[in-house]
Amino acid sequence: MVSADFASRPQKKLVLFDVDGTLTPPRQQATGEMIEFLRKLREQVVIGFVGGSDLVKISEQLSVNGINVLDIFDFGFAENGLTAYKSGEKQASQSFINFVGEEKYKKLVNFILHYIADLDIPVKRGTFVEFRNGMINVSPMGRNAAIQERYDYEKYDKEHGIRAAFVDVLRKNFADYGLTYSIGGQISFDVFPNGWDKTYCLRFVEQEGFDEIHFFGDKTYKGGNDHEIFTDTRTIGHSVQTPADTMRICTELFLSS
Repeated sequence: MVSADFASRPQKKLVLFDVDGTLTPPRQQATGEMIEFLRKLREQVVIGFVGGSDLVKISEQLSVNGINVLDIFDFGFAENGLTAYKSGEKQASQSFINFVGEEKYKKLVNFILHYIADLDIPVKRGTFVEFRNGMINVSPMGRNAAIQERYDYEKYDKEHGIRAAFVDVLRKNFADYGLTYSIGGQISFDVFPNGWDKTYCLRFVEQEGFDEIHFFGDKTYKGGNDHEIFTDTRTIGHSVQTPADTMRICTELFLSS
């Protein structure tokens, strides 16, 4: 039986969404149409977001017209759920730096920065390593790139395998760290402790008694940052290419009757 918090929803189902490429174009803001769609969907099912970015970045994308993103969703999971909210209330959190330790962290970051310094790629900007609560995000070209530069780099990366090769090197050199490397978005990849992928968020919802837990994401292939939760036995996974796909499939599944 679903918990009392959500017993009033007609369908006792939880629908979780990746952010980039699923609810919004990569690193861009959601449309007003998407926000209205989520409001309509929430009348039928319980909804939540699961993003790799921190809450500030996710809010920039989903807080359309100044709306608090935590007022739009029943569950909010930033950094794969390492920062978690239920009905606007913060839940327990974890820390990457406490897991790794300062000395190992310094060794890892120094190696990453040296590797990037030696990379010969068309464009480099700034913020190559971004420290977050539950992970670090690594971008060979730098997260300060403009939108068109991101699209250009994404195409270049697909042709030359820059991120995939980078991840392979890190796996070999830091095999004893207990870390997972997950490629997501257009220009970067995430580094976090094993098991701290997007399935981490499920510990906050699996006891709520939902009949089904659905997940929508665009990086559902092996190595993508949606793969683990997409294939988890506790979820029903849906692979999408665009926010339009997300709205179409949700309409068919939850709003067509």
